[in-house]
Amino acid sequence: MDQTLAQRLLVEGATVVVLNVPSGTEFGVDLKSWNTTDNFKGIKMIPPGFHYVHYSAVNEFGEAAPKIGFFHIFKKSEFLVKQWDAAEEDLSSESVPEETVQRLKDNLKDLDRFMVCYPYDVWKQWKELTNHITPAIVERCSPVCGFVRSALELEYCSDALRPRGGTPTPKRRRTGGLSVEEKEKELLPDMKPRPGTELRLSEIPDKHYPDGASPTEITKYSLDASYALDSVLNKLTPPMEIMGEMQLAFVCFLVGQSLDAFEHWKKLVSLICGADCAISQRRSIYIEFMKALEIQLTHVPEDILCDIVANNNFIYQNLRTLFANIEINPELDGRLKCYASRFRERLQTKFSWDFSNLQDEAEDDAPVVVSLE
Repeated sequence: MDQTLAQRLLVEGATVVVLNVPSGTEFGVDLKSWNTTDNFKGIKMIPPGFHYVHYSAVNEFGEAAPKIGFFHIFKKSEFLVKQWDAAEEDLSSESVPEETVQRLKDNLKDLDRFMVCYPYDVWKQWKELTNHITPAIVERCSPVCGFVRSALELEYCSDALRPRGGTPTPKRRRTGGLSVEEKEKELLPDMKPRPGTELRLSEIPDKHYPDGASPTEITKYSLDASYALDSVLNKLTPPMEIMGEMQLAFVCFLVGQSLDAFEHWKKLVSLICGADCAISQRRSIYIEFMKALEIQLTHVPEDILCDIVANNNFIYQNLRTLFANIEINPELDGRLKCYASRFRERLQTKFSWDFSNLQDEAEDDAPVVVSLE
């Protein structure tokens, strides 16, 4: 890096100092991580904006513990200090005394050689992955405890108290007619994340139709997820926040290894792709959705992407539904249809996904005709 630019970034970039991090700890920011030495003191020259600081303690056998991290909106020249808690093998949530912070600030030049520079080779990619994440989204979605954990602490709960749950479900006494998966599920204890440790993401309704809906309406809203999508968007101000939440869930999965975030990301993708009437009403959201998803697909690890494809072609099937709805919708303008067409062609080229004959109904999705005679 040019030395003049480096000096400017040293002054204008943010700094996160971490005290007493054990040697060998995996410590990183955004898309990069390092294994620390005894002299490691933190990260310097962090560009202002949203960042995800993450780490994994490593035991004497070199085995990494589940990943932990925290979000932070760094301001220009901000100086953040964190202290390692040896007993908990984690960063302390307690504030570092102000006199300690000031002493470190005064000795910043001496600290410089013990700090790693922010990895600017991934900065552009990180901005593309997180361009819709705002301070409001970070505040709303961050766990109350302040740390995102890949392995949540769980505690026992009844069905009635399960998050997003409802009335208790009576246990079946007979297991003869159950599948292997259902039998295994019944043997598992009822657990929920310890309060304050989970990501506070939007509730995705399991029921896609309003209370009191007629059979005709139930069929309509089951085929078109627009009602369910609107019920989520109406709770967000502005509705475009759904894109920031989708990006936040994705980076928590990609960087923070959170399976709960991955499941939420999949639900959002299915919900957005499964809506039809909403496309013309939420045109700007759909443009940004396709942009964000295309970038995300370039970062999904190859083995995970293969698993997604093998798992009933999750991404492919949802995008096929979206492209079919856009293709046949007469209310949509040419720009949206043109963007979707180009996006579809890029996916076909990169992944060899076949998006031809979109209006042909898949055999598995065809209605079942039942004779009442």
